[in-house]
Amino acid sequence: MISRLLGIALLAAGCQADPFMPPEPARLFQQHCASLAQAAAQQAELAVVGQDGWLFLSAELRHLGAGIFWGSRAAQVSQARRPQEADPLPAILDFHAQLNKLGIELLIVPVPPKALIYPEQLPAGPLPMDGAPQRLDAEQQAFYSLLSAQGLRLLDLTPLFLANRCQADGALYCRQDSHWSGKACVLAAQRIAEAVRALPGYSPTDGPAWTSAWHTLEISGDLWLSLPAAARPEKERIRVRRISRLDGAQPATTDQSSPFILLGDSHNLIFHAGADMQTSSAGLADQLALEMGQAVDLVAVRGSGSTPARINLLRRAQKNADYWQPKRVVIWCFAAREFTTSDGWRKVPITPP
Repeated sequence: MISRLLGIALLAAGCQADPFMPPEPARLFQQHCASLAQAAAQQAELAVVGQDGWLFLSAELRHLGAGIFWGSRAAQVSQARRPQEADPLPAILDFHAQLNKLGIELLIVPVPPKALIYPEQLPAGPLPMDGAPQRLDAEQQAFYSLLSAQGLRLLDLTPLFLANRCQADGALYCRQDSHWSGKACVLAAQRIAEAVRALPGYSPTDGPAWTSAWHTLEISGDLWLSLPAAARPEKERIRVRRISRLDGAQPATTDQSSPFILLGDSHNLIFHAGADMQTSSAGLADQLALEMGQAVDLVAVRGSGSTPARINLLRRAQKNADYWQPKRVVIWCFAAREFTTSDGWRKVPITPP
Protein backbone atom coordinates (compact mmCIF):
# COMPACT_ATOMS: atom_id res chain seq x y z
CA MET A 1 0.00 0.00 0.00
CA ILE A 2 2.76 2.44 0.97
CA SER A 3 4.78 1.60 -2.14
CA ARG A 4 1.76 2.23 -4.37
CA LEU A 5 1.07 5.58 -2.70
CA LEU A 6 4.73 6.50 -3.04
CA GLY A 7 4.62 5.82 -6.74
CA ILE A 8 1.47 7.92 -7.15
CA ALA A 9 2.94 10.77 -5.12
CA LEU A 10 6.20 10.83 -7.04
CA LEU A 11 4.42 10.74 -10.39
CA ALA A 12 2.22 13.64 -9.29
CA ALA A 13 5.37 15.59 -8.47
CA GLY A 14 6.75 14.93 -11.95
CA CYS A 15 9.24 12.37 -10.60
CA GLN A 16 10.22 8.88 -11.61
CA ALA A 17 7.66 6.18 -10.96
CA ASP A 18 10.04 4.03 -8.90
CA PRO A 19 9.14 4.99 -5.31
CA PHE A 20 12.65 4.27 -4.07
CA MET A 21 14.53 6.30 -6.68
CA PRO A 22 14.12 10.10 -6.56
CA PRO A 23 14.83 12.12 -9.72
CA GLU A 24 18.46 12.92 -10.46
CA PRO A 25 18.67 16.44 -8.93
CA ALA A 26 16.92 15.25 -5.77
CA ARG A 27 19.17 12.18 -5.59
CA LEU A 28 22.33 14.29 -5.88
CA PHE A 29 21.02 16.71 -3.26
CA GLN A 30 20.19 13.82 -0.94
CA GLN A 31 23.65 12.31 -1.33
CA HIS A 32 25.33 15.68 -0.77
CA CYS A 33 23.37 16.30 2.43
CA ALA A 34 24.18 12.80 3.69
CA SER A 35 27.88 13.32 2.98
CA LEU A 36 27.95 16.69 4.77
CA ALA A 37 26.12 15.25 7.76
CA GLN A 38 28.45 12.27 7.99
CA ALA A 39 31.52 14.52 7.89
CA ALA A 40 30.05 16.73 10.62
CA ALA A 41 29.23 13.69 12.78
CA GLN A 42 32.80 12.43 12.52
CA GLN A 43 33.99 15.77 13.90
CA ALA A 44 31.11 16.01 16.43
CA GLU A 45 30.12 19.32 14.87
CA LEU A 46 26.62 20.76 15.34
CA ALA A 47 26.95 23.24 12.47
CA VAL A 48 28.01 22.81 8.86
CA VAL A 49 29.54 25.99 7.45
CA GLY A 50 28.05 26.89 4.08
CA GLN A 51 28.38 29.73 1.58
CA ASP A 52 28.34 33.44 2.49
CA GLY A 53 28.30 32.84 6.24
CA TRP A 54 25.31 30.47 6.22
CA LEU A 55 25.30 27.73 8.86
CA PHE A 56 23.30 24.51 8.65
CA LEU A 57 22.29 22.11 11.40
CA SER A 58 24.07 18.81 10.76
CA ALA A 59 21.10 16.80 12.08
CA GLU A 60 18.82 18.47 9.54
CA LEU A 61 21.21 17.59 6.72
CA ARG A 62 21.23 14.02 8.00
CA HIS A 63 17.44 13.99 7.72
CA LEU A 64 17.56 15.32 4.16
CA GLY A 65 20.03 12.58 3.26
CA ALA A 66 18.05 9.77 4.89
CA GLY A 67 15.68 8.87 2.05
CA ILE A 68 12.51 6.93 2.93
CA PHE A 69 11.94 7.40 6.67
CA TRP A 70 8.76 5.46 7.46
CA GLY A 71 7.46 1.92 7.22
CA SER A 72 10.04 -0.85 7.06
CA ARG A 73 12.87 1.65 6.54
CA ALA A 74 12.13 3.81 9.57
CA ALA A 75 14.36 1.98 12.03
CA GLN A 76 17.30 2.15 9.60
CA VAL A 77 17.37 5.95 9.42
CA SER A 78 15.69 7.15 12.62
CA GLN A 79 17.51 8.27 15.76
CA ALA A 80 14.69 6.91 17.92
CA ARG A 81 15.90 5.11 21.03
CA ARG A 82 13.49 2.22 20.46
CA PRO A 83 13.12 0.72 16.96
CA GLN A 84 9.38 0.25 17.43
CA GLU A 85 9.02 4.03 17.85
CA ALA A 86 11.03 4.97 14.76
CA ASP A 87 8.12 5.20 12.32
CA PRO A 88 6.26 8.52 12.68
CA LEU A 89 3.15 7.33 10.82
CA PRO A 90 1.41 5.19 13.51
CA ALA A 91 1.77 7.88 16.19
CA ILE A 92 0.49 10.61 13.87
CA LEU A 93 -2.52 8.53 12.82
CA ASP A 94 -3.29 7.68 16.46
CA PHE A 95 -3.13 11.34 17.52
CA HIS A 96 -5.44 12.29 14.66
CA ALA A 97 -7.91 9.55 15.61
CA GLN A 98 -7.99 10.67 19.26
CA LEU A 99 -8.66 14.28 18.29
CA ASN A 100 -11.29 13.20 15.78
CA LYS A 101 -13.21 11.40 18.54
CA LEU A 102 -13.30 14.69 20.46
CA GLY A 103 -14.52 16.59 17.39
CA ILE A 104 -11.24 18.50 17.10
CA GLU A 105 -9.49 19.22 13.80
CA LEU A 106 -5.76 18.54 13.37
CA LEU A 107 -3.61 20.62 11.03
CA ILE A 108 -0.03 19.37 10.63
CA VAL A 109 2.51 22.04 9.64
CA PRO A 110 6.05 20.70 9.14
CA VAL A 111 8.70 23.43 8.95
CA PRO A 112 10.73 22.86 5.76
CA PRO A 113 14.47 22.28 6.27
CA LYS A 114 16.61 25.35 5.64
CA ALA A 115 18.74 23.63 2.99
CA LEU A 116 15.62 22.68 1.04
CA ILE A 117 14.79 26.37 0.55
CA TYR A 118 18.37 27.65 0.20
CA PRO A 119 20.33 24.71 -1.30
CA GLU A 120 22.74 27.07 -3.05
CA GLN A 121 24.07 28.13 0.35
CA LEU A 122 25.34 24.64 1.18
CA PRO A 123 29.06 23.94 0.80
CA ALA A 124 29.84 23.37 -2.87
CA GLY A 125 28.50 20.05 -4.11
CA PRO A 126 27.76 18.13 -7.30
CA LEU A 127 24.39 19.76 -7.96
CA PRO A 128 24.37 23.11 -9.84
CA MET A 129 22.02 25.67 -8.33
CA ASP A 130 21.19 28.26 -10.96
CA GLY A 131 18.17 30.44 -10.26
CA ALA A 132 15.29 29.43 -8.01
CA PRO A 133 15.71 25.83 -6.83
CA GLN A 134 13.23 23.12 -7.67
CA ARG A 135 11.79 20.88 -4.98
CA LEU A 136 14.41 18.39 -3.92
CA ASP A 137 12.47 16.42 -1.30
CA ALA A 138 10.77 13.59 -3.18
CA GLU A 139 10.45 11.45 -0.06
CA GLN A 140 8.93 14.18 2.07
CA GLN A 141 6.39 14.95 -0.65
CA ALA A 142 5.51 11.25 -0.82
CA PHE A 143 5.05 11.08 2.95
CA TYR A 144 2.84 14.16 2.93
CA SER A 145 0.73 12.58 0.19
CA LEU A 146 0.49 9.42 2.28
CA LEU A 147 -0.81 11.42 5.25
CA SER A 148 -3.34 13.17 3.04
CA ALA A 149 -4.49 9.83 1.66
CA GLN A 150 -5.15 8.75 5.26
CA GLY A 151 -7.48 11.72 5.73
CA LEU A 152 -5.11 14.06 7.57
CA ARG A 153 -4.86 17.77 6.87
CA LEU A 154 -1.28 18.83 6.20
CA LEU A 155 -0.07 22.28 5.26
CA ASP A 156 3.10 21.98 3.18
CA LEU A 157 4.87 25.35 3.43
CA THR A 158 7.62 24.42 0.97
CA PRO A 159 6.01 25.89 -2.19
CA LEU A 160 5.18 29.11 -0.33
CA PHE A 161 8.72 29.40 1.02
CA LEU A 162 10.36 28.66 -2.34
CA ALA A 163 8.23 31.36 -3.96
CA ASN A 164 9.12 33.91 -1.27
CA ARG A 165 12.69 33.00 -0.41
CA CYS A 166 14.11 36.33 -1.56
CA GLN A 167 12.53 38.96 0.68
CA ALA A 168 13.30 42.62 1.28
CA ASP A 169 13.03 41.92 5.02
CA GLY A 170 15.65 39.17 4.76
CA ALA A 171 15.75 35.43 4.27
CA LEU A 172 13.14 33.01 5.58
CA TYR A 173 15.70 31.34 7.84
CA CYS A 174 18.29 32.71 10.20
CA ARG A 175 21.71 32.31 8.61
CA GLN A 176 23.35 31.53 11.96
CA ASP A 177 20.53 29.71 13.78
CA SER A 178 18.65 26.44 13.30
CA HIS A 179 15.25 28.19 13.26
CA TRP A 180 13.22 30.07 10.71
CA SER A 181 13.27 33.87 10.62
CA GLY A 182 10.83 36.53 11.73
CA LYS A 183 9.64 36.92 8.14
CA ALA A 184 8.94 33.19 7.89
CA CYS A 185 6.85 33.35 11.07
CA VAL A 186 4.68 36.01 9.45
CA LEU A 187 4.30 34.10 6.16
CA ALA A 188 3.53 30.85 7.95
CA ALA A 189 0.98 32.50 10.24
CA GLN A 190 -0.83 34.06 7.30
CA ARG A 191 -1.06 30.73 5.48
CA ILE A 192 -2.03 28.81 8.64
CA ALA A 193 -4.76 31.35 9.40
CA GLU A 194 -6.14 30.87 5.87
CA ALA A 195 -6.16 27.09 6.36
CA VAL A 196 -7.87 27.31 9.77
CA ARG A 197 -10.56 29.64 8.45
CA ALA A 198 -11.29 27.09 5.70
CA LEU A 199 -11.87 24.23 8.15
CA PRO A 200 -15.41 22.83 8.48
CA GLY A 201 -17.38 24.50 11.22
CA TYR A 202 -14.94 27.36 11.72
CA SER A 203 -16.55 30.47 13.12
CA PRO A 204 -14.65 33.69 13.90
CA THR A 205 -14.61 35.02 17.43
CA ASP A 206 -14.39 38.56 18.67
CA GLY A 207 -10.95 38.94 20.21
CA PRO A 208 -8.94 41.90 21.45
CA ALA A 209 -7.33 44.36 19.07
CA TRP A 210 -3.63 43.93 18.28
CA THR A 211 -1.05 46.13 16.67
CA SER A 212 2.27 45.28 15.03
CA ALA A 213 5.60 46.94 14.30
CA TRP A 214 8.76 45.74 12.57
CA HIS A 215 12.06 45.85 14.46
CA THR A 216 15.67 44.92 13.71
CA LEU A 217 17.67 42.92 16.23
CA GLU A 218 21.06 41.30 16.48
CA ILE A 219 20.99 37.64 17.46
CA SER A 220 23.41 35.07 18.82
CA GLY A 221 22.22 32.06 16.85
CA ASP A 222 22.55 28.56 18.27
CA LEU A 223 24.67 27.44 15.31
CA TRP A 224 26.83 30.57 15.64
CA LEU A 225 27.36 29.80 19.33
CA SER A 226 28.40 26.24 18.48
CA LEU A 227 31.43 27.49 16.52
CA PRO A 228 34.80 28.11 18.19
CA ALA A 229 34.97 31.75 19.25
CA ALA A 230 37.76 32.49 16.78
CA ALA A 231 35.69 31.09 13.89
CA ARG A 232 32.52 33.05 14.55
CA PRO A 233 31.59 35.61 11.89
CA GLU A 234 29.92 38.90 12.70
CA LYS A 235 26.57 38.42 14.40
CA GLU A 236 23.50 38.29 12.23
CA ARG A 237 20.87 41.03 12.24
CA ILE A 238 17.29 40.10 11.40
CA ARG A 239 13.88 41.71 11.15
CA VAL A 240 10.95 40.65 13.34
CA ARG A 241 7.35 41.82 13.61
CA ARG A 242 6.41 42.38 17.25
CA ILE A 243 2.77 42.05 18.26
CA SER A 244 1.09 43.78 21.19
CA ARG A 245 -2.45 44.36 22.42
CA LEU A 246 -3.81 47.86 22.09
CA ASP A 247 -5.11 47.69 25.66
CA GLY A 248 -1.67 46.67 26.94
CA ALA A 249 -2.92 43.46 28.57
CA GLN A 250 -0.51 40.57 29.18
CA PRO A 251 0.03 37.90 28.04
CA ALA A 252 -0.85 39.47 24.76
CA THR A 253 -1.13 36.51 22.41
CA THR A 254 -1.52 33.27 24.39
CA ASP A 255 -4.47 31.94 26.39
CA GLN A 256 -4.98 28.37 27.65
CA SER A 257 -8.74 28.74 27.17
CA SER A 258 -8.34 29.46 23.44
CA PRO A 259 -10.08 27.09 21.00
CA PHE A 260 -6.83 26.97 18.99
CA ILE A 261 -3.85 24.96 20.24
CA LEU A 262 -0.41 25.64 18.77
CA LEU A 263 1.59 22.49 19.48
CA GLY A 264 5.16 21.57 18.69
CA ASP A 265 8.84 22.32 19.09
CA SER A 266 10.97 25.44 19.48
CA HIS A 267 9.88 26.80 16.10
CA ASN A 268 6.85 27.91 18.11
CA LEU A 269 9.05 29.51 20.79
CA ILE A 270 11.66 31.32 18.72
CA PHE A 271 11.08 35.11 18.90
CA HIS A 272 8.31 34.47 21.43
CA ALA A 273 9.86 33.12 24.62
CA GLY A 274 12.80 35.50 24.98
CA ALA A 275 16.22 34.52 26.42
CA ASP A 276 17.80 31.88 24.14
CA MET A 277 14.78 32.27 21.84
CA GLN A 278 16.21 35.71 20.91
CA THR A 279 13.28 38.01 21.68
CA SER A 280 9.60 38.00 22.61
CA SER A 281 6.23 38.94 21.08
CA ALA A 282 7.38 38.17 17.53
CA GLY A 283 7.06 34.40 17.13
CA LEU A 284 4.55 32.20 15.37
CA ALA A 285 2.06 32.30 18.26
CA ASP A 286 2.12 36.09 18.21
CA GLN A 287 1.66 36.29 14.44
CA LEU A 288 -1.22 33.81 14.59
CA ALA A 289 -3.00 35.90 17.22
CA LEU A 290 -2.82 38.91 14.92
CA GLU A 291 -3.79 37.03 11.76
CA MET A 292 -6.67 35.07 13.33
CA GLY A 293 -7.85 37.76 15.74
CA GLN A 294 -7.67 35.21 18.55
CA ALA A 295 -5.01 34.30 21.12
CA VAL A 296 -3.70 30.73 20.91
CA ASP A 297 -3.07 28.07 23.53
CA LEU A 298 0.68 27.50 23.14
CA VAL A 299 1.97 24.02 24.00
CA ALA A 300 5.57 24.03 22.80
CA VAL A 301 8.83 22.53 24.02
CA ARG A 302 12.47 23.36 23.43
CA GLY A 303 13.12 19.71 22.66
CA SER A 304 11.27 17.43 20.28
CA GLY A 305 7.87 18.43 18.98
CA SER A 306 6.90 14.81 18.35
CA THR A 307 6.33 12.93 21.61
CA PRO A 308 7.27 15.40 24.41
CA ALA A 309 4.88 18.06 23.11
CA ARG A 310 1.98 15.60 23.10
CA ILE A 311 2.89 14.49 26.62
CA ASN A 312 2.51 18.13 27.67
CA LEU A 313 -0.99 18.09 26.18
CA LEU A 314 -1.86 15.11 28.36
CA ARG A 315 -0.49 16.91 31.42
CA ARG A 316 -2.75 19.87 30.78
CA ALA A 317 -5.74 17.57 30.49
CA GLN A 318 -4.73 15.87 33.74
CA LYS A 319 -4.65 19.22 35.54
CA ASN A 320 -7.90 20.47 34.03
CA ALA A 321 -10.77 18.03 33.47
CA ASP A 322 -12.45 20.53 31.11
CA TYR A 323 -9.30 21.30 29.14
CA TRP A 324 -10.52 19.84 25.84
CA GLN A 325 -14.05 21.24 26.05
CA PRO A 326 -13.41 24.58 24.26
CA LYS A 327 -10.84 23.23 21.79
CA ARG A 328 -11.58 23.22 18.08
CA VAL A 329 -8.25 23.02 16.23
CA VAL A 330 -4.76 21.69 17.00
CA ILE A 331 -2.04 23.23 14.83
CA TRP A 332 0.89 20.83 15.10
CA CYS A 333 3.97 22.70 13.91
CA PHE A 334 7.42 21.14 14.14
CA ALA A 335 10.66 20.89 12.17
CA ALA A 336 10.36 18.35 9.35
CA ARG A 337 13.67 16.89 10.51
CA GLU A 338 11.75 15.50 13.51
CA PHE A 339 10.58 12.66 11.28
CA THR A 340 14.05 11.11 11.71
CA THR A 341 15.82 13.05 14.49
CA SER A 342 13.18 12.59 17.19
CA ASP A 343 13.96 10.31 20.15
CA GLY A 344 10.87 8.39 19.11
CA TRP A 345 7.26 8.63 17.95
CA ARG A 346 5.20 7.13 20.77
CA LYS A 347 1.44 6.81 20.88
CA VAL A 348 0.41 9.15 23.69
CA PRO A 349 -3.12 9.42 25.15
CA ILE A 350 -4.46 12.97 25.22
CA THR A 351 -7.04 12.38 27.94
CA PRO A 352 -6.47 10.86 31.40
CA PRO A 353 -7.67 7.25 31.88
